[in-house]
Amino acid sequence: MYLHVQRLINEIEADEPDPAAANALQEGLGGQFGEMRTMMQYLFQSINFRGPAGKPYRDLLQGIGTEEISHVELIGTTIARLLDGSPRYHGKKTDPLDQPGSGGDTPLRLALDESNIHHYLVAAQGALPVDAAGNPWSGSYVYNSGNLVLDLLYNLMLESTGRLQKCRIYEMTANKTARSTISYLIVRDQAHENAYARALETLGVDWAKVLPIPKTNAEKFPEVKKLLDLGLQSKQYSFDLTAASEAGRIFQGMSPSKDGTTLDASEQAPAGVPSTIAEERFEEFSPGLDPELLALIQATADIEMAEVQPLYGPVPPTAG
Repeated sequence: MYLHVQRLINEIEADEPDPAAANALQEGLGGQFGEMRTMMQYLFQSINFRGPAGKPYRDLLQGIGTEEISHVELIGTTIARLLDGSPRYHGKKTDPLDQPGSGGDTPLRLALDESNIHHYLVAAQGALPVDAAGNPWSGSYVYNSGNLVLDLLYNLMLESTGRLQKCRIYEMTANKTARSTISYLIVRDQAHENAYARALETLGVDWAKVLPIPKTNAEKFPEVKKLLDLGLQSKQYSFDLTAASEAGRIFQGMSPSKDGTTLDASEQAPAGVPSTIAEERFEEFSPGLDPELLALIQATADIEMAEVQPLYGPVPPTAG
């Protein structure tokens, strides 16, 4: 069972829209080594896990897979913000949508030559489940052999490659919106590398001789160094409301990154930051709700919300 808290796992800094950066980030979302792949791979490995004695390893996979859901949300939201308003349409909301705004440009002209046209044509300036070349995400990316050592080795390679690619995307753009998310994911990828590396060590696998964690020198990026100084690369969350996770039996001791930090699995989840909903985009006819429809939606919502209990977490059964 999964619960959703309406907070983003990390803050997205504000900056100018940048459709080219948004398209580069699509690789980190829907590419072969992107967040959709890590999310699905770890969740399927945990769902298909066999052997009750290996529960700490199952719990580790499940905790990381759950965090990857929040990474999909974070990077998808970042892509949407990098696209939002990028046509530089400065006209009034009452202007005809087929006419250039005062001092601006034809509403969606940028879609023709400066980005992935599907971001505007199909997704109304939002993220897509594709890579940077527009290829759809594929379930064939998911590796789940059923062999714990093989799966952990593959996961370590997956996180290492993902971090390497995100370091390259960081070097492609100076946009603060993009870099705030990229730097966070670089550091969390390293935390997951540490988790899988430590798990392999507990199984007697000397992974460092065959698959070293790549030396990206990502600490030279100021946003990354700030997070490393907070020790975020050495934390792993359980996302478990029942305190039943045994992942902390694995994620402990000195970090495999050899950076002098100690692995810490004591936190249930990060605090996160408030999540907001983007404004309407009139040039995209999205969401296109007229006043009558909005009034109807609000009336329905008022009725439904009156019956909702503002609680989350395990609820004890009612007697009787």
